Amino acid sequence: QVQMVESGGGLVQAGGSLRLSCTASGLVYAQYAMGWFRQAPGKEREMVACISSSEVRTYIAYSVQGRFTISRDDTQNTLYLQMNSLKPEDTAMYYCAADASGGSCRTPNYWGQGTQVTVSS
Repeated sequence: QVQMVESGGGLVQAGGSLRLSCTASGLVYAQYAMGWFRQAPGKEREMVACISSSEVRTYIAYSVQGRFTISRDDTQNTLYLQMNSLKPEDTAMYYCAADASGGSCRTPNYWGQGTQVTVSS
């Protein structure tokens, strides 16, 4: 059984930083592309960042470029999202996802339960 557990969300003031973590079990983690998605109330879910297996490729959404960094530690089956210079518009539920293609995060096979990020102005 695949489990993916996010942590690190919370309430932060604008300009602050948070680091999200996602630890996965029950899958061959290193073979999966891993991504972060977010969904704000009343909005569609969007991909924030994706990192391929073996860290060959990374994708960062334009809206967070220069502020967010995605990384992975395959020895710990853990995915990270470092979020700096946070803005109120970054407020959303953040989800990690695993894509068996290994190369992209377009069609995730597994999802975490989400962690809330709230940025106050």
